[in-house]
Amino acid sequence: MEITAKPAVTLDMSGLSCPAPLLGAKRIIDDMTPGQSMLLISDCPGTPDDLLAWARQTGNEVVSTERIEGNRMGYTIRRGGGAQPPVPNAVLDVRGLTCPGPILEAKKLLDGMNAGDILLLISNCPGTPADVDSWVKATSVELVGRVEGARGVHDFYLRRK
Repeated sequence: MEITAKPAVTLDMSGLSCPAPLLGAKRIIDDMTPGQSMLLISDCPGTPDDLLAWARQTGNEVVSTERIEGNRMGYTIRRGGGAQPPVPNAVLDVRGLTCPGPILEAKKLLDGMNAGDILLLISNCPGTPADVDSWVKATSVELVGRVEGARGVHDFYLRRK
């Protein structure tokens, strides 16, 4: 999903150590409607890991990260709608496998699955997101969900059509 609107709220937590930036973001996000976003500014080095773990647990989404100035980072966070990821029929964890390995292994597994079944592909190869996008455009595989669970680790929910 593309971000088209400016964040509704900007919260500058520079100078505060963790977990203060996360707690501040949580207070703001909890009062927002699903789909609204906020910009959190923090210089705490633990903020990215805290935000990703929190987003995974709550259904909210860290949609972008950008360097603001010096060691300050801006995190755009979108309030989730409470929708849970689909329940997979199979899980393929290929962390450590480099491209094109994740797609090749996922294809092998999906070929043996029934139409409508969902495969959860977990990969930390930096090229996998682009590979998955290309793969689903060129095949009958449908991407029904994507989550960055930890820094650099992506969960792809793939449905066999």
